[in-house]
Amino acid sequence: MTKTTMSVIKADVGSIAGHTVVHPALEEVAVKVLDEARKDGKILDFHVTHCGDDLELIMTHTKGVDSEEVHGTAWKAFEDATTTAKNLGLYGAGQDILKEAFSGNIRGMGPGIAEIEFTERKGECIEVFMMDKTEPGAFNLPVFKIFADPFNTAGLVVDPKGHAGYIFEVWDIFEHKRVKMSCPEEMYSLLALIGAKSRYVIKRVFPKEGHMPVDEPLAAVSTEKLAFIAGEYVGKDDPAAIIRSQSGLPATGEVLEAFSFPHLVSGWMRGSHNGPLMPVGIEDAICTRFDGPPRVAGLGFNIKDAKLVGPVDLFCDPAFDLARQKALEIADYMRRHGPFEPHRLPLSDMEYTTLPKVLKKLEDRFEDIG
Repeated sequence: MTKTTMSVIKADVGSIAGHTVVHPALEEVAVKVLDEARKDGKILDFHVTHCGDDLELIMTHTKGVDSEEVHGTAWKAFEDATTTAKNLGLYGAGQDILKEAFSGNIRGMGPGIAEIEFTERKGECIEVFMMDKTEPGAFNLPVFKIFADPFNTAGLVVDPKGHAGYIFEVWDIFEHKRVKMSCPEEMYSLLALIGAKSRYVIKRVFPKEGHMPVDEPLAAVSTEKLAFIAGEYVGKDDPAAIIRSQSGLPATGEVLEAFSFPHLVSGWMRGSHNGPLMPVGIEDAICTRFDGPPRVAGLGFNIKDAKLVGPVDLFCDPAFDLARQKALEIADYMRRHGPFEPHRLPLSDMEYTTLPKVLKKLEDRFEDIG
């Protein structure tokens, strides 16, 4: 049976008035490129959207992960959009395009990628989440809550299929290593890692033996680190994630419940501050106040024969109004710290921003204390 692949590939290739929002012309360019790719059989379906200043390409196909044709299609969309951004004089045109030429795979070239290959179920429900002004570790808490927290996901308690738990693949993005950990058995050890969200990030979640193929991910998060690719700060990673739901997996409502708490994430202004992650509809995925606060937008789809049905704008709902209000209150509280921690990131994280250039100017003025 042919498996379906969903590829979510995103990049900041230019925005209006600073780091606020993608210009509609860039989305139009991307739609044109992806529509041609669909006609040529490189992809089967697509949806183009944005979150803040990131252009988001959602594509379905049957070519598996890391497909040269699919990644090449995304690269062309970003290159053409970059040209348009430069013609319009947009800010940060081509910011995430860190290599000059496509070489068969888009990984390590700037854009973020989340991909999963899977066997379609009778009713295949998938949610795509996109964040702006934050880092991949921002997904650690909600993904943990979705697949391991019984106070969030009732199915872990009342659905026999949920009792076995799930396997979490965690990446050490500093040492470029990974480990797989089983929940609920290794929950405390897992938390010991993923609580350090700037280093250890959840990359994928897998099922255990049971009603789902154990080698097919149920969730995937983009984990590219632009600071490490470029050698200096060029913007936060603004991650994306794909999560499958329903039919023995966490329900869509349980997936969304994990985003009802606006937890603190790293990023915000100049990638140098902690702030609340605010769930918003696509129309409100515009980062303004202090270049934020950090946003998460979500789209829900069904998939049939690798074709998209939808989307539903998942956070465009009054049910998340209190979460947004709480996020704004937290934003006020954090902002009053100004340049002080914990609003500003600790020095260990600031090493990957422009702060070291400031400190270098002062290093010769330090004297030994007698």
